[in-house]
Amino acid sequence: MGLVARELERHGVATVSLVLLHAAVRDEPPPRALWVPFFHGYALGSPGDPASQREVLATALDLLGDYRGSLPVLKDSRLRP
Repeated sequence: MGLVARELERHGVATVSLVLLHAAVRDEPPPRALWVPFFHGYALGSPGDPASQREVLATALDLLGDYRGSLPVLKDSRLRP
């Protein structure tokens, strides 16, 4: 995950990875990652829950504004499963 994101960033494409397991990005962190506390396959939350899905997307897009800060950035979402 981190390798692809870093390569895209090297070519000027800002990325945010949605992460379900902290351990998945610990050794090779992507530039920006948002940890979400959902089941595998549901990175945006439960089907039929547009409020949570919007919150995940809004938080992920906010991380794009952090591109001027030091990278990598791993942020925990405030959402609950």
